[in-house]
Amino acid sequence: MAPSAIETVTQPIDQLTGDERARQLRKTVGDRPLDQFTYGPHPISGAQVDPVKQVRIPTFSNPLDERAFRKLHAAACIRWLGLNGYNNEGAGGHVTVRDPIKPDHFWINPFCKSFKYIKPEDLCLVNEEGIVQPEGNMHAINPAGFSIHAAVHQARPDVIAAVHCHSLPTKAFSALGCKLEPINQDACRFYNDHAVYDDFGGIVLAHEEGRRIAEAIGNKKAVILQNHGILTVAKSVDAATYLFGAMDRCIEAQLMADAAAGARGTETIKIGHEEAEYTRRVYTDEMEYNMFQSQYVTEHTEGTERPTH
Repeated sequence: MAPSAIETVTQPIDQLTGDERARQLRKTVGDRPLDQFTYGPHPISGAQVDPVKQVRIPTFSNPLDERAFRKLHAAACIRWLGLNGYNNEGAGGHVTVRDPIKPDHFWINPFCKSFKYIKPEDLCLVNEEGIVQPEGNMHAINPAGFSIHAAVHQARPDVIAAVHCHSLPTKAFSALGCKLEPINQDACRFYNDHAVYDDFGGIVLAHEEGRRIAEAIGNKKAVILQNHGILTVAKSVDAATYLFGAMDRCIEAQLMADAAAGARGTETIKIGHEEAEYTRRVYTDEMEYNMFQSQYVTEHTEGTERPTH
């Protein structure tokens, strides 16, 4: 079995302190590259001499171990989404993670199965033509989910995972046809890093609709699907799930803030461009992975019991 995501590494720390990293990032004009995974945990608080433990994403020499790791974490992410109410309207919602052995295949949750009890062996492996493969669960998959996610995975080789579910805040916000605003620190994660797809074409059964969504997201980490919801992507399934939950809550906060501001006859206060860009650039791919690990522990240890009926 792949190493646990909560495994910590004790090592001398020679990374930048928070102040040093802040100065470096404020001088950085570019964003993290798409074609490589950016490592680096959260900045340490001072000039650390003695070794400390940190949660890190593991690396693999055996692709079978990496496949098991991705499936294990995908299942935990799906359970977390289910337990947080993201799978409470029929069979809507889908999570995919690229297979490390067959990069043109991805794992996806089975159609019409509860998110709350998904295990790694429940996941289906599907190719670019939508054909379910015998290495995984031979179960039907969501055709709309395939159309969207297949197009995104094909257009973005850097995307390891994608998450889409229907939530009340995102359905309401997507009807406005606007982007998330930098009204708080958390929203800055998506500043200039999400798009709006404004051409709703009904349930996404046609592959062309999926390709248009993939084109709309471009090189960004999220897209607001007008009159539909949101989709998030990342270089780990943990990060994609974390970003989905974070964006959903930021959208809910903006709806509340806009309503309160409207009632008071004022406008919400926006964070400045430089500060918002700096805040977004703080996060490496590994840090976005790390942000989900407290939830992974809960779902991995407590979320696998199936009902007896």
